[in-house]
Amino acid sequence: MGQGQQEQVATSLAGAVSEEVSASLAPVDAELGRRYPGDPGTRQPVHTVYVPGDAFDAGTVRSWGDRALAALDEHAPDAASFAAVLGLPDDLAEPVHARVRAKLEREPVEDLRVDFEDGYGPRPDAEEDETAARAARLVAEAYEKGTAPPYMGIRMKCMEAPVRDRGIRTLDVFLTGLMRAGGLPDGLVLTLPKVTYPEQVTAMVRLLEAFEKVYGLTPGRIGFEIQIETSQAILAADGTATVARMIQAAEGRATGLHYGTFDYSACLGVSAAHQASDHPAADHAKAIMQVAAAGTGVRVSDGSTNVLPVGPTAKVHDAWRLHYGLTRRALARAYYQGWDMHPGHLPTRYAAVFAFYREGLDQAAGRLARYANRAGGDVMDEPATAKALSGYLLRGLDCGALDIAEVARLTGLTRADLEGYAAPRRGDLTASGN
Repeated sequence: MGQGQQEQVATSLAGAVSEEVSASLAPVDAELGRRYPGDPGTRQPVHTVYVPGDAFDAGTVRSWGDRALAALDEHAPDAASFAAVLGLPDDLAEPVHARVRAKLEREPVEDLRVDFEDGYGPRPDAEEDETAARAARLVAEAYEKGTAPPYMGIRMKCMEAPVRDRGIRTLDVFLTGLMRAGGLPDGLVLTLPKVTYPEQVTAMVRLLEAFEKVYGLTPGRIGFEIQIETSQAILAADGTATVARMIQAAEGRATGLHYGTFDYSACLGVSAAHQASDHPAADHAKAIMQVAAAGTGVRVSDGSTNVLPVGPTAKVHDAWRLHYGLTRRALARAYYQGWDMHPGHLPTRYAAVFAFYREGLDQAAGRLARYANRAGGDVMDEPATAKALSGYLLRGLDCGALDIAEVARLTGLTRADLEGYAAPRRGDLTASGN
């Protein structure tokens, strides 16, 4: 063929064939869009802090930050000593330490749950009513004054028969209090614990539908997290993955799947000394949760450690190393959120998160820049990888590990550009990927 001669293109199928195929797959297209809408593109907190309902007050968030700073001052007063405890490389010691302190001063808690379940326990009805009403008032005031963390809400009691009515009433008292105080805040999060059957999720949906109708709220306005704390929540009696059915039972309201380390471990008979988020039983459960949630827009959260950084310095350092290591392990497995049970966990939560994003910044930014500019390199990335790279950078920006100026300098991209790569249209993601 001579240079410049145009290639002849020929086909054999009639146009009607393609039309018939498309028509036959229309229900599947609709199903994909409904069941797998993709990540919502909103900020995911790096942790959830649980505070018993009776212990929660207007100063809780600031108190946690101050106590975390005091722990740093006492047990690792400078960047070098903090880095030595955690094994941070020299080039990360100062940036991580400085950012941890700044975070504890500015935004010590990203997500707070006022607990009316295990952390609160059974109380007289009048007492729980009053505590729930008080929680609603304090949450509303925090958002009004600008002192609230980005996300805030309650964990009610579960849908099992002995505590069902109490859990429903607490939810009603809390939501009603918020509405009377001016409405539901944008950062509202509710947690439904100890879910075993999809029907319990459906019951939660019906409750929220009824509440929305009372106040004329947009249908679907109120979402909730599903807490995975029983073996039946992972594997049903018929061998199916219950957690996948739970997501569908939520009818688009599920925002997260939260792993309950100790209830789940106990359910499987794991002895107390070995109940931890890195136990093989925990890894199995979270892997099932992760696969079930993929593409649905539902986020997965790791659990917690019950080893508290309290006491003499040597003991605090041991607890810090354990928590730091578990957090880094979770991040590598794409569990970008976990639970923190004590103010002393905050320094190592943020140290692990900040180190994770800062040590990978240059490589992620470089790869994304080459992809955006269609430049060569030693790694050939695809749209799916560009999505992961931009998601990595956005999570780092949201929590304070990274600054937009340094990301822009390294990538040549704006935040809007990053968000575009992180949430591509389905066709863009699959057309050239594997």
